[in-house]
Amino acid sequence: MAQHDIEITITKTGEVKAHIKGVKGKGCGSYKKLLAEIVGKIKQEQATSEYYEPDEKNRINLEQGH
Repeated sequence: MAQHDIEITITKTGEVKAHIKGVKGKGCGSYKKLLAEIVGKIKQEQATSEYYEPDEKNRINLEQGH
């Protein structure tokens, strides 16, 4: 199974930026929905080249770091 990563940055002004990596096609929509539930309304989004590749099945497992 391919590894999917979400890189999250919180700026000094409190703005949250997220970059979803390793998800091909429109499958990133499930991650986008999850992020919106966590941080609130999405202000801006930009598709990467992976978005335009064929879709793949996604399964989200949440793990909390120690």
